[in-house]
Amino acid sequence: MMSLTVLSPPQRFKRILQAMMLAVAVVYMTLLLYQSAYGYPGIQVPHSQVDALASEAVTTHRDQLLQDYVQSSTPTQPGAGALAASPTTVIIRKDIRSFNFSDIEVSERPTATLLTELARRSRNGELLRDLSQRAVTATPQPPVTELDDIFISVKTTKNYHDTRLALIIKTWFQLARDQTWFFTDTDDHYYQEKTKGHLINTKCSQGHFRKALCCKMSAELDVFLESGKKWFCHFDDDNYVNVPRLVKLLDEYSPSVDWYLGKPSISSPLEIHLDSKNTTTNKKITFWFATGGAGFCLSRALTLKMLPIAGGGKFISIGDKIRFPDDVTMGFIIEHLLKVPLTVVDNFHSHLEPMEFIRQDTFQDQVSFSYAHMKNQWNVIKVDGFDMKTDPKRFYSLHCQLFPYFSFCPPR
Repeated sequence: MMSLTVLSPPQRFKRILQAMMLAVAVVYMTLLLYQSAYGYPGIQVPHSQVDALASEAVTTHRDQLLQDYVQSSTPTQPGAGALAASPTTVIIRKDIRSFNFSDIEVSERPTATLLTELARRSRNGELLRDLSQRAVTATPQPPVTELDDIFISVKTTKNYHDTRLALIIKTWFQLARDQTWFFTDTDDHYYQEKTKGHLINTKCSQGHFRKALCCKMSAELDVFLESGKKWFCHFDDDNYVNVPRLVKLLDEYSPSVDWYLGKPSISSPLEIHLDSKNTTTNKKITFWFATGGAGFCLSRALTLKMLPIAGGGKFISIGDKIRFPDDVTMGFIIEHLLKVPLTVVDNFHSHLEPMEFIRQDTFQDQVSFSYAHMKNQWNVIKVDGFDMKTDPKRFYSLHCQLFPYFSFCPPR
């Protein structure tokens, strides 16, 4: 016959303390395991997102589980529950966002039993493997780059205001009016009004020769550096820019890293000879450059390194020294002087390549397009839409293919 041992009050109090210490130790070890698996800093999310994470599986023990992972950034309002809808913000570790609460069997068991189950899973490694699998499909971070982070500059000249500039303003400029600036060589009140003050007279010479081109590029770079934007993207006035695709492209790169994004128009690096003051022979150097006719983008980190070399008008002096136009001078500064390689992006296109080879089903993937009229024929994309007399450069038809909701587009 079994005998029952009656514990004295001090013994019962000792047993209770031991049980509490064991529970605290289990919780502490569990938190250490999560810390080792996910050593990420906290992020701020509203209470509603916490409810969404917990509602599927956390029922009677929801508050207890969240107390292990959530810390409130502001004091809880009097009378408000731990998960009540309120304007306060909570700080949640990233692991709780990807952790599936349904993997833990939450029932009417006591909390101590639940903690014991957690500890058992931690010891045999199942929990850590579970978290590692969820790390692969964790919620992606917000975009690094948005449209307002980009400074888009377009180089033009007085003679092209009524033709090239007017075409851009009616099409893709409407998608980036606040981010696009036109750099020209004269005052033009009509287009100053059309662009809402985004027409800059650089005071540079008119024409398409080296001095004028480097002068405008220097102005573009200096204005960008003062803007505080994350990305500097240069285009010519014969480019069509697919603005959403440009944003998507730049979102794949960090503006805090040195990036020189563009596309060369030559099949091998450019080789030039520099005059050397110390020797009787010229110094031969080679480098790649992104052709300005297709457009290119520079990260802010890179342009800040360029500032002491090419800022404040020094860009023009470098162009004079090497005796090459603006896009070549840019490549010389970045690839040769700063040793930052060109990252080739095939989605940029210039009039130096046959536009007809760009398939219509890939238009949405391209960043820029161009056109040219050479030898009595047009080098333009093949696209359905307006007739050639109405739209010889095909930009209106292209725009309506990409953005058919514009008022001038024909109904489909």
